[in-house]
Amino acid sequence: METKYPLLNTIEYPADLRKLEKSQLKQVCAELRGYIIEQLANNPGHFASSLGVVELTVALHYVFDTPNDRIIWDVGHQAYGHKILTGRRTQFKTNRKFKGLSGFPNPKESSYDAFVAGHASNSISAALGMSVGARKLESDSKVIAVIGDGSMTGGLAFEGLNNACVNPNNMLIILNDNNMAIDKPVGGLSEYLTNITTSSWYNRWRFKTYHFLRKIGLMNDKKRNRFLRTANSIKNAVSGTHNIFEGLNIRYFGQVDGHDVLQLVKVLNDIKNFDGPRVLHIKTIKGKGFEPAENEATIWHAPGKFNPETGERFVSETDAALYQDVFGKTLLELAEQNDKIVGITPAMPTGCSMNIMMDKMPDRVFDVGIAEAHAVTFSAGLVKAGLMPVCNIYSSFMQRAYDQIIHDVALQNLDMVLCLDRAGLVGADGPTHHGAFDLAYLRCIPNLTIASPLNETELRNMLYTAQLPKKGTFVIRYPRGCGEGAPWQNHPFEEIPIGKGVCLQEGTDVAVLALGPIGNEALRAVNSQCKPSAETSSLDYAEAQPDFMSEANKVKSQKSKVGIYNMRFVKPLDEDCLHHICKTYKRIITLEDGVLQGGFGSAVLEFMADNGYNLPVKRIGIPNQFVEHGSPAELYHMLGMDAEGIAKAIEG
Repeated sequence: METKYPLLNTIEYPADLRKLEKSQLKQVCAELRGYIIEQLANNPGHFASSLGVVELTVALHYVFDTPNDRIIWDVGHQAYGHKILTGRRTQFKTNRKFKGLSGFPNPKESSYDAFVAGHASNSISAALGMSVGARKLESDSKVIAVIGDGSMTGGLAFEGLNNACVNPNNMLIILNDNNMAIDKPVGGLSEYLTNITTSSWYNRWRFKTYHFLRKIGLMNDKKRNRFLRTANSIKNAVSGTHNIFEGLNIRYFGQVDGHDVLQLVKVLNDIKNFDGPRVLHIKTIKGKGFEPAENEATIWHAPGKFNPETGERFVSETDAALYQDVFGKTLLELAEQNDKIVGITPAMPTGCSMNIMMDKMPDRVFDVGIAEAHAVTFSAGLVKAGLMPVCNIYSSFMQRAYDQIIHDVALQNLDMVLCLDRAGLVGADGPTHHGAFDLAYLRCIPNLTIASPLNETELRNMLYTAQLPKKGTFVIRYPRGCGEGAPWQNHPFEEIPIGKGVCLQEGTDVAVLALGPIGNEALRAVNSQCKPSAETSSLDYAEAQPDFMSEANKVKSQKSKVGIYNMRFVKPLDEDCLHHICKTYKRIITLEDGVLQGGFGSAVLEFMADNGYNLPVKRIGIPNQFVEHGSPAELYHMLGMDAEGIAKAIEG
């Protein structure tokens, strides 16, 4: 380690980095990139994004006085180098592990993490607030927002930009452009223009001109805006380009090679003390420095374990399909039968496997960018045009479209399908990505049907049922990772009666009511003679997957005091089933992979209160707290949601 990373090992904090000569920064970048590759080969995480901003990360911490100066990393996928340079190099081997470092910036973890960054497009608004606040408090703290071109498609980013041009601030926005260019590159002229506009001579001249005009009374707010527009118009006429930032009177510098650390240091030093909001547009390559990641950035966004020498990825083998693939393949099959079906995804075609339909029917799948609210209302518009949209959004991301679900969809009782991928505890991505709240925030909305499948076969049949005519707005939630190995492929479609559950096992004493795949943990709790540990829990999706169907058959054949019910729907509830349960059993246990407040268990309690039942009820689910990161197995075990915890609850 000492000889492999000689400079990196001398850097505990950015203050150590700033002691180095500029000529040493290229070597620091090479060592930092090598260290990230080495670490992530064995401890998987978000790979390509962090490799793409190595030089930017080094330059920012070299030029700015962090943590007094604040860097806000949009999304946070790109912040691994930042973590390594800010006191967490020796801990980085614990990244995304249970009780280890978070995979995203987290102010509780370090003062260098200025803001939580798990969802996209919030950096500009947060940075603007910090910058305006610094001016109000007469602080010398500088604020930098680092936002990727993908995150710029989010509405919140545009709202922040629109506000940045009217509130006095000194915010620096760095646009990390690794795919979609805002301006056309114009070769040598573009480089020349960048050198001119970022040079100290040019900006001293511009500054003196501005203050001279202000001194003689020609620079009130209206005339100031005219001056900026005139200056930008002259620059645009020379370059032949224009962009949204200058249209909003936000000074624009770029494009700059984001992999030339010395040029980045020069430009950042030149513009860091400017007054007013400004944008530095840098061009980078995702996965820079690791050829397989450069060639296939999507696959290498989060590749899992791999061989750092050959680039070979180590993919876990399992007979069970990913829930997302069950969705993607079933959607294509349904779309081949129903020409009204169209797919909508907010920048996640591969993540939710809608790319399967996109490859076969590109004209019937719409990737709307990181814009969940737009995705929902766009889907509503498609319904009004006579189509059947299937809109797939990760559960935690759907939170950003809440008003659209109420106002644009439910209020009009539209026939459409909302699929919530990554529902429940998702694992190493942690609290910003856990799909914990959807049952609670959707259950109170009229005109929604809300369902969750026990396994792959039920997911397939729920999708089939949801796209049938006159089903209204049908919400289907399912988890990240592999299913139970249920035989779903080529199975004939079966319509599922709305609001009807299934009894998996009758009993006399304790009734276990489960919503969704967590019901399989109840089956394992009843059938297993040994209590699984957190390491061997079947909910660790990458590990062993038992044959669920054979276990279910065993359960049905056993005589037991425990009844197990796969409720399937939280809205509407199966009231006939609940009446039977409340009249037959002595105790009730509810299971859900969601927050307890307002979720499935709360719905059961409301039914009992409304109907005069008074039985002891134990609710198992996510408590009223933000759950840390860790494998699903570890988190289920910690919260008593695995087979062992359920068995204890059954025992009383």
